[in-house]
Amino acid sequence: MKHSPLKITRIVLAILIFVPLLLFCCDFAHGLPRSFHALAHLQFTPALLSGSVIILVLLLLLTFLFGRIYCSVICPLGVLQDFLAKLNRGKKKRNNKRKREYRYTKPYNILRYSLLGLCIIFLIFGNITLLGWLDPYSNFGRIAVNIFRPVLVAGNNLIAWIAMQMHSYSFYHVTLHTVTVASFCFAFAALLLVAVLSVWRGRLFCNTLCPVGSFFSLISRFSLFRVKVDESKCTHCGLCAKSCKAECIDSKKGEIDHSRCVVCFNCLERCNKEHALHYTFAYSKPKSQSAPAPEQVKGMNRRAFLATSTALAATLPLLPAWAQSKKEIDPTKLTPITPPGSRSLKHFTERCTACHLCVTHCPMQIIKPAGFNFGIEYAFKPHLVYYEMAFCNYECTVCSQICPNGAIERLTRDEKQTTQIGIAQFEKSRCVVFVENTSCGACSEHCPVQAVRMEPYGDTGLTLPHVYDELCIGCGGCESICPVRPVKAINILANETHQTAIRPKEEKIEEVEELDFGF
Repeated sequence: MKHSPLKITRIVLAILIFVPLLLFCCDFAHGLPRSFHALAHLQFTPALLSGSVIILVLLLLLTFLFGRIYCSVICPLGVLQDFLAKLNRGKKKRNNKRKREYRYTKPYNILRYSLLGLCIIFLIFGNITLLGWLDPYSNFGRIAVNIFRPVLVAGNNLIAWIAMQMHSYSFYHVTLHTVTVASFCFAFAALLLVAVLSVWRGRLFCNTLCPVGSFFSLISRFSLFRVKVDESKCTHCGLCAKSCKAECIDSKKGEIDHSRCVVCFNCLERCNKEHALHYTFAYSKPKSQSAPAPEQVKGMNRRAFLATSTALAATLPLLPAWAQSKKEIDPTKLTPITPPGSRSLKHFTERCTACHLCVTHCPMQIIKPAGFNFGIEYAFKPHLVYYEMAFCNYECTVCSQICPNGAIERLTRDEKQTTQIGIAQFEKSRCVVFVENTSCGACSEHCPVQAVRMEPYGDTGLTLPHVYDELCIGCGGCESICPVRPVKAINILANETHQTAIRPKEEKIEEVEELDFGF
């Protein structure tokens, strides 16, 4: 079989984007250059939410020129689907019969455009829950961070153990604290769904459930360059349809549904008739073909318009139910602590799609995925957890540097050190000083901004912590070190809107006269 140069080029470009992004999501040792996060900024949903106009225009222009190049080259979940599908196809069974090949199927336009319509409407109302659950990049991030990364860590720890038995200490044991049961289960469910659909029907997820694919399908049907069928050479053998993972080639009629075509070029490679299929300028008219009648073109456009309009209209009755679900969230639930740079809970919720890139690269491992404890709208999104002997480093700005969605905005080190994401709350009745009548002061010693200070406690000669709210930045240094269990005596309560703390006054260092001892 002759390999298509277009297909080879597509595969090479896809690998050059997919592999570095996968490694960056799984980088438990934090050894990769931080510049790799630029690959996440190329994704459509992060560019949309962060307002990256240049990236959005580039992706739209690429789609209008060449079709759904984004889905076959740039989208990491699309490349993962191709890999999963490849594992199950092209091999022969024991009875020497080939495994099931693809075949042309009709599109599920009502379903895919309904989901797209819901995502758009919710986005307009400031709710990105559905978009975050269906977005391909965010699903890939959750799969990589919560499944692939733990597997790599387990492999690293096994190698470290083997090396230790051989008295080699080149490797070291790594412990992950950021994978929760809820985040693993959700990522596993997404991986299972994508794997089943990929093995069964190729790019069914992209052409039915993915809102990004559905959006690009509205543009790709008018793209300037497309795969075209030359009727004068086509024998309708059906080989192209059997290799089409988008299941969009109707070989009997010699038609291609360009709204579903992901420009993989498998059909060009499989066609045994030279130039019966070719990737060319879409609006050039072959001599062997006559242009469709104007009435026929109008009919096709009318049908596409009606299908899309019907799908969008079908989403409207669901709005009251969505609005009611927002009202039913218990307002007394504790507020999640959002990372420095997220500005407010509202800002973070409206932009974070839970790709978990910040979870991977937090050096202190305090950014963890939430479950449903903060409501369905915040499900699986990151929040800060200080309970397990770790806190937000006073000088660290990593999460603000790598967030592709604009959910965590870039902060300088000085800005980070005065950003108040929460305030420490001290509960005297739990403190070991009050309960056990003994001295402690660990919380004060670990406060980087002098917001927690030990002050005299009656006539006991002991001291109790006192929190100065205007100095506290909510870093969690006090909470993480507090020895009280199971509920700590000092906890960080989140600010729904981040505030600016006052910098602590620098203490004057008195000069001490040096004594000359003669040496």
